[in-house]
Amino acid sequence: MPETKIITDVNVHLAKNLKYARAQKGWSLDTCAKNTGVSKAMLGQIERGESSPTISKLWQIASGFQLPLSYFLTEQVLFDSISEAVVNKTDNPKSISIKTIFEFDAVIKMETFEITLNPHHEHMSEPHNKNVFEHIIVLQGEMAFYIDDHWKALKAGDSTKFSGNQIHGYRNLHKTPAIFHNIICYL
Repeated sequence: MPETKIITDVNVHLAKNLKYARAQKGWSLDTCAKNTGVSKAMLGQIERGESSPTISKLWQIASGFQLPLSYFLTEQVLFDSISEAVVNKTDNPKSISIKTIFEFDAVIKMETFEITLNPHHEHMSEPHNKNVFEHIIVLQGEMAFYIDDHWKALKAGDSTKFSGNQIHGYRNLHKTPAIFHNIICYL
């Protein structure tokens, strides 16, 4: 079984990955801002390790670079590739945390996350790139997902799939965490 690594300094990790992605594209901060829709100031703060963006902002950045979300959530080859990482975006008890189960595979164009929604947390996501599909498998608890302007309830054992190229979200209105696998396909 591969070694699991907990990323303890998320800001430093994100800064390295964003700098590396920009260098690979040859983009200035201005070009990066135009392509991602994230302000130059925010991108600069991330690169200096002064700010940890929300998952929604990470999706915007990843989409702008045409990279999978896991690019920013796992160590890159440049830094000794690790097969698993846990990123908890906030110390707030009403948070979302993401564990990478399978990093993005360029051959099959998929990645898999285990997402924990703590009690009473809601997470909304902007549309992803065209031809991005999400599959949800609820492992524990109860949750709802937002798609087509409606919330749809799911409980442990339920599964669904949808196109991620529209506003969508997840929420847990219960007193216990909801845990689900999120399999993302980039066709």
